[in-house]
Amino acid sequence: MSTSELGIGSKISHPKFGSGVIVSVDSSYYKIYFSSSEEVKTLARDYEGYTLEEAKLPDFPMLTMKDVERAIREALQATSERAPLVPLGGKWMGGKVILEPSDTSLQAKEVPMETFFHKIVMVREKLRVLEQNINNHPKLDDEDRIGLQQYITRCYGSLTTFNVLFAYKEDQFKGSGGS
Repeated sequence: MSTSELGIGSKISHPKFGSGVIVSVDSSYYKIYFSSSEEVKTLARDYEGYTLEEAKLPDFPMLTMKDVERAIREALQATSERAPLVPLGGKWMGGKVILEPSDTSLQAKEVPMETFFHKIVMVREKLRVLEQNINNHPKLDDEDRIGLQQYITRCYGSLTTFNVLFAYKEDQFKGSGGS
């Protein structure tokens, strides 16, 4: 086993610090407790200056930011631009969203309500796919899933402002207070 693939509990011997036990692992570093100095030192996983006394396998595969980024990218690509048919409320059809800057010398931006609504629905669909990918990701533990799920729930909650645009209540956003 390579010294860059050790799990928590592995024992090593360092030329300067003596015998130590790995107490924490991340994608680049080990935190090692050295009993002789009663200190925890951080050493690069690819450091070759220590010898292995006893190897322990990692409990789970290491999840890196690249893994998370790849999952998010795949989730967004999987949704493409095909949204389910979610009807805009009748009173908004043919309307427009007008964004007026406080500086009157600047031009206002007008967006057809249907275009604006479509973008909101697409955000919701992409959040749903992201949520599914997080819940089914093999490298995330339950604690990580819950943490990421809370961010998604807060996103839904922030989007409840736009619920007035939906024709049907069952299509609306639900934050942490919703079911």
